[in-house]
This record gives sequence, C-alpha cells and structure tokens, in this order.
Amino acid sequence: MDFLYNTDIVVAIAFVIFIGILLYVGVPGMVTKLLDERAEKIKADIAEARELREEAQQLLASYERKQKEVEELSAEIVSKAREDAQAAAAQAKVELEQSIARRLDSAKDQIASAESAAMKEVKDRAVAVAVAAARDVITDKMDASRANALIDDAIGEVGQKLH
Repeated sequence: MDFLYNTDIVVAIAFVIFIGILLYVGVPGMVTKLLDERAEKIKADIAEARELREEAQQLLASYERKQKEVEELSAEIVSKAREDAQAAAAQAKVELEQSIARRLDSAKDQIASAESAAMKEVKDRAVAVAVAAARDVITDKMDASRANALIDDAIGEVGQKLH
C-alpha cells in the first residue's frame, strides 16, 4: 500500500470514487434534466419573444395606418378650413360691395334731396324777392282811384264765378 502515500494516486482514487457516487446518485441525469428544462425554458422565452415581436410589428403597422388616416383627416380638415375661409372672404367681399353700393345710393339720395331743398329754397327766396319787388312797384305806381277800380273788378269777377 505504498501507493496510498502518493497523493496523486489518492486524489485520483478519490476522484474516481466521487465520480462513481455522482453516477450512482444520478447527478448526470439531474444535470441533464435541469439543462433540458433550462433549454425548454429558453425555447419558450424565444417563442414568447417572437410572439411579442410579431404583436409589436402588428401594433406598429396599426399605428402607422392610424397615423396615415389622421394625417389624411387633418389634411382634409385644413383643406375644408381653407375653402371655408375663402368662401367667407368672398362672401364678406360681396357684402362689403353691397354695403358700399347702398351707402353710395344713400349718399346720392341725400345729395338729390339737398339739391331739391336748395332749389326750393332758391325758388321760395326768388318768389319772396319778386313779391317784395312787385309790392314796391305797385305801391309806387298805384293810386287810390286805381286801387278801387281793381277791387271793384275783382269783386265783379268773383260774383260772376259764384253764379
């Protein structure tokens, strides 16, 4: 048993015994089982990651479609708003032109009315001046006998017209 004093041999024998115990207890089967379970778990994780990736791609495609729809809708809204603004501007322009035309017509009517009033005032003033001038002329050239003759003629005309 000299070989027991050699540490290399003792370590080798202990290692072989240890390996034998491990094989007897079934450690390699357990390790294999654990490794297989771990591999299955990794495969399941990979499959789940693929599914999540596919879902994420579907969600991305869905959001891209929705974004495109929203962009189209916003473009339509902007276009409609521009059309409405242009229509409102055109309507405001028409209304402004109509208002200006009404004001011009009103101003023309006021001018015509003022012109008519001025003409009437001038005529009234001319009549007043003519009456005053006629009175002055009549008083200067009329004497009492001529005035009585005119009054008698006027009374006679009234009498004839009444009968």
